[in-house]
Amino acid sequence: MKPIVQISLDLTNIDEALETASTALRAGVDWIEAGTPLILAEGLHGVRKLREAFPDTPIVADLKTMDGGYLEAEMMAKAGATHVVVMARAHKETIKCVVQAGRDFGVKVMGDNLGCPDKVAGARRLEALGCDYVIHHIGYDERRGIAAQGKTKPSPMDQLKEVIQAVNVPVQAVGGLSLEQAVQCPEYGAPLVVLGAPLTIDADAFKTAEGDLEGSLRLICEKVHAYKDVIINE
Repeated sequence: MKPIVQISLDLTNIDEALETASTALRAGVDWIEAGTPLILAEGLHGVRKLREAFPDTPIVADLKTMDGGYLEAEMMAKAGATHVVVMARAHKETIKCVVQAGRDFGVKVMGDNLGCPDKVAGARRLEALGCDYVIHHIGYDERRGIAAQGKTKPSPMDQLKEVIQAVNVPVQAVGGLSLEQAVQCPEYGAPLVVLGAPLTIDADAFKTAEGDLEGSLRLICEKVHAYKDVIINE
């Protein structure tokens, strides 16, 4: 598949999210994500506002669903989301419910292996239960907490190749990547490049980072889109 650039709107204000999304789309970003902080702050209203403003753009709703899977996915689909996120550590019935809702309402399901003791096994589980994509994810708190102990901060790059080789669906790496690492993801075989905190968002304040955001995003998009089609395992 062709590489995709996604911006995660990990913001708490819909007006700022709309402005950031407009900037990102002008720069060449393909997908926008209603990040978890935005969903907590604005809920379905925020997703609807994004859909109204960007009627033709894929919208990922980062619900991090753990229960009530069918209803959560249905609500976000009806609000305008095209993709929803369910956690690998949810019960298998929850994942199956999200997948069924995805089929019923025409949305794709992204399974997130955040918190899995074995992230490769978590990725396999998500694919086996019907997820369309795997998010290979090292969490914000996990990274900061381990670094605070004086230990090496974990990165999704640590096991990215193993996760990609373990599944036959597209993989996205998330969690503390540098700009250089994010741009390199298609080289590894991960076609979905996500930009968010701390790449384009102030990770501590959850607001848009200062500087030339549009120029930076345009350069990133040009580099990612320059890759040829990324071959997914078959």
